[in-house]
Amino acid sequence: MVSLNQVTVSFGGFDLFRDLSFMVSPGEKVGLVGKNGAGKTTVMRLIVGEMTPTNGVVSIPKELKVGYLPQQMDVANSRTVMDETMLAFSEILSLAHEISTLTRELETRTDYHSEEYAKIINSITEKTDRYNLMGGDNLEAMAEVTLQGLGFKRDEFTRPTKELSGGWRMRIELAKILLSKPDILLLDEPTNHLDIESIQWLEEYLLTFGGSLILISHDRAFLDNITERTIELSLGKAYDYRVPYSKYVVLRRERREQQLATYKNQQKMIADTKEFIERFRYKATKANQVQSRVKMLEKLEIVEIDEEDNAAITVRFPTAPRSGDVVVKAEDVGKSFGNHLVFSDANFHIQRGEKVAFVGRNGEGKTTLSRIIVGELEHDGQLTIGHNVNIGYFAQNQDELMDPKLTVLETIDRVAVGDIRTKMRDILGAFLFRGDDVDKKVAVLSGGERNRLAMVKLMLQPYNLLVLDEPTNHLDMRSKDILKNALAHYKGTVVLVSHDREFLNGLVSKVYEFRDGRVKEHIGGIYDFLRRRKMENLKELEVRVPATKEDEPVKEESSQKRMWMDRKEHDKAMRRISSRLEKLEEKIDESEKEMAQIVAILANPDEEKVKDADLYHRYQELKDSLAEYMEQWETLSQELEEMKEKRSEYL
Repeated sequence: MVSLNQVTVSFGGFDLFRDLSFMVSPGEKVGLVGKNGAGKTTVMRLIVGEMTPTNGVVSIPKELKVGYLPQQMDVANSRTVMDETMLAFSEILSLAHEISTLTRELETRTDYHSEEYAKIINSITEKTDRYNLMGGDNLEAMAEVTLQGLGFKRDEFTRPTKELSGGWRMRIELAKILLSKPDILLLDEPTNHLDIESIQWLEEYLLTFGGSLILISHDRAFLDNITERTIELSLGKAYDYRVPYSKYVVLRRERREQQLATYKNQQKMIADTKEFIERFRYKATKANQVQSRVKMLEKLEIVEIDEEDNAAITVRFPTAPRSGDVVVKAEDVGKSFGNHLVFSDANFHIQRGEKVAFVGRNGEGKTTLSRIIVGELEHDGQLTIGHNVNIGYFAQNQDELMDPKLTVLETIDRVAVGDIRTKMRDILGAFLFRGDDVDKKVAVLSGGERNRLAMVKLMLQPYNLLVLDEPTNHLDMRSKDILKNALAHYKGTVVLVSHDREFLNGLVSKVYEFRDGRVKEHIGGIYDFLRRRKMENLKELEVRVPATKEDEPVKEESSQKRMWMDRKEHDKAMRRISSRLEKLEEKIDESEKEMAQIVAILANPDEEKVKDADLYHRYQELKDSLAEYMEQWETLSQELEEMKEKRSEYL
């Protein structure tokens, strides 16, 4: 399906690839891995035609539809969420427009027996069949399911995209790509802007996706759950492993051990050969042997080993003053922005040395509570920071606090103290600042580079409470391992906002779930949390279930308040159903009126439009739609009646 044959990409004399070759067959799901700068994104750009190779051939059949989600892209901001998403169906909508145009043309013609008239009818029939085959009648429903899976709520469908953050607009682009039903998907770090629930929804989608997939991701669990083949880019070459990511790691380690043994043997052979050359260089009897060895060394291909594997770096947070036993204590804490309630009645306490995770859908209040803890936001209720607590905060806009006039090295030099100063360059290298990168001004760094620099800066200062909001974004796997290892050995307290399950796994011992305006505590790690909910993904959290004793919050609310909250939620659900019923009744009324008009036309033998075959087709469409509307109306009506009866329990 897709093949790269002897592809070379050069930049100013430097070869990013040399004779790169591999093929992706129909239906294969491939993980593309390698350190930052290895050329993973370049491979995708070659496949979609955004770049051309210096040498070699990239082949992809013209009839294949390719869906490509880059890490960064320009997104539109002039439409609503739903209108922008519906652009994914441009081909189908264009087909609908063609059918409509041909139908109007047919209505104005009277040459019913002409060849041209018959051609138009045949064209309408063919296009209508194709329209139905492509699911033209269910476009909005498909868009709704995909948007909800990616974290959008139904009441957000009409929001202008210009009001959304870049991350949410990237989700719209991802939805459009998925809905376009491509034959091959190219996804470059698709989880960067997704929460755990959306990541797991995307996992389910990709597992059932029938086309080919090439995936770049620094999320180990995501790669392992989806891909069945791993292609590693290293030192300008491609290494192909027909296994998922976790098995690839084992095989790669074995390959590198063999590579290292070969390298050592080669270096010994080179040293021995040079010694022979030097010893017998001026002896005439050995002249031929010396020249032979000189030529052999000139032609020898030196074994290379990836630089990032040559040495492991261990980073430790500096020792900080001891805090009190209780680091953070929340009593009925809540936050609203105007009429919008983010969360309320949060009750919990975080002890010294605990590492906890904040998880949940974007917009449920994880970052908001983080900002309350560090003192950036006013709030309802009482939040107490413990004795002698010194807070270090990493946020996605943390880069804005750095001096743009300083270089990368100067920024770190101003905060590093003690023995850690001897490791500054090593630490910067671990976070992808290598060589001349350390002399770059902060002002010219990309957003991702500034975030990485802010993380390094944070790691060099003696805080005893770290509040980290999505710290793994823009980090490669090695950098994430270094950060995770440093946090695991950190003696202070950590609050982690993260969607990276593998990063959280083994690191946190408590999970705070943000859901439907509440903050709920779960003891155990991230996978304990998922198992306790008895699910492989978080979709079941969409279903509101009766609270059990195990589910009660740390501090119980009064029964009267709980009943009021439940009634409020119940009434909200009833209003949603009533609104849907009203819309269905309007559709039913419109369908019945149009059907009556068609019956009146067909009942009049003098009307020339009786001969219009499209009327019969339209009547059948309306009849089918009406049956579907009626079925939905009956289901919703019954559901509303049951909810009305249940409401009496709250009175």
